[in-house]
Amino acid sequence: MSIFSYQVPFMDGHAGDLSVYEGKVLLIVNTASKCSYSRQFTELQHLYEQYRDQGLEILAFPCDQFNHKEPGSSDEIAQYCRNHFHISFPIFEKIEVTGQSIHPVFRDLVEAAPFEGYDMGSEEGRWMDQFVKEKHPDLYRGDGIKWNFTKFLIDRTGEVSGRYETTVAPIEMESAIRNLLIQA
Repeated sequence: MSIFSYQVPFMDGHAGDLSVYEGKVLLIVNTASKCSYSRQFTELQHLYEQYRDQGLEILAFPCDQFNHKEPGSSDEIAQYCRNHFHISFPIFEKIEVTGQSIHPVFRDLVEAAPFEGYDMGSEEGRWMDQFVKEKHPDLYRGDGIKWNFTKFLIDRTGEVSGRYETTVAPIEMESAIRNLLIQA
């Protein structure tokens, strides 16, 4: 099933189709504004400003499942992200990205792009691997999302092009984004 066939909860409370993004390159991210990785919002916004006119859309899905780093209502989250991080890309209603109530979009994203591990060549990757293994072994098992700011890059046809774990900075994805944008 193409990513563009799903309905998602938009911030204004209505369920809308991702088909409005058909033909675009998407970067779908589970976010948490109170997480230490929220620093990635700055790079995400930079990529959005740089490539939006070429067809990039960044879709942020707040989630409170990882150490409760996304408290508050969806409206509070959106307001905070816009004021604190100057986010102009779409922020959706808070959803679940793992467990029994996983949103179907993330269920299918995980199925299309299973967990392949953290970059053990980096200190941050080794730290995150150890942290999730020790503190959240239930999350570490399987292919599901392990933490906030897991990113999925989607091509213009709605197919998953890549999965990027929490420790991958958005700017590290820039060449992959550019490559998808130049493909017809």
